[in-house]
Amino acid sequence: MESNTGQLPLSHKAWAWFEANKKQALMGACAVVVVGLIVSFYLYRQGEQDVAASEALSNVEVPHMNNPRGEESPDAYLKVAAEYPKSRAASRALLLAAGSLFQEGKYPEAKTQFERFTREFGPSPFMGQALLGIAACLDAQGKTDEAIAGYKNLVDHHPGENTVSQARFALGRLYEAKNEPEKARNQFEEVARENPYGSIGSEAGMRLEELNVKYPKLIPATPTSTNALPPNKIEKK
Repeated sequence: MESNTGQLPLSHKAWAWFEANKKQALMGACAVVVVGLIVSFYLYRQGEQDVAASEALSNVEVPHMNNPRGEESPDAYLKVAAEYPKSRAASRALLLAAGSLFQEGKYPEAKTQFERFTREFGPSPFMGQALLGIAACLDAQGKTDEAIAGYKNLVDHHPGENTVSQARFALGRLYEAKNEPEKARNQFEEVARENPYGSIGSEAGMRLEELNVKYPKLIPATPTSTNALPPNKIEKK
């Protein structure tokens, strides 16, 4: 007698398969549930950690905001970064710690924390600030060539960062100090063009004027209609 399994509706076929493979099906269903619970718990804990990290960072920031003249301890920020690694608050805490160290004149220590940020929080929207911080630390230590390389790294390889104009302005200043006025002019021109209404753009414009006075040969020559004609085509009066 031929089997009628091929004639059964789809729901009946599924039930027949389940009855024949009940143990495997139940194990598979349990595995899916367990994975779902693990993922849910991880997301819950991640959110919980972010909240706790934000609160810890606020506990450090708020006293300083209420008393701006008070001491801002880099250690307090570093403690938040250590206790809540990989959290968004930890990334901010690390930058704040680096900035505090920079303000205290501890440039090598600040540079170390800025570099740590670039390693631990690569795809961060604050990457431009960290790269600018690294170059600024070198700049503050008088390591001109290394600082130029740092600023150029930001300008050349991270053109979308909002700190590029600051890096360009710093490059212009360093090139001017190295008696390379043409390179300095190029950087100041870019800053003035990118920020026509901003304070950094205005400062770059003033630097350009100073360079033009000091190095008049840098001013691009404006061709006249007469000069544009060949000698034999100039109209004689």
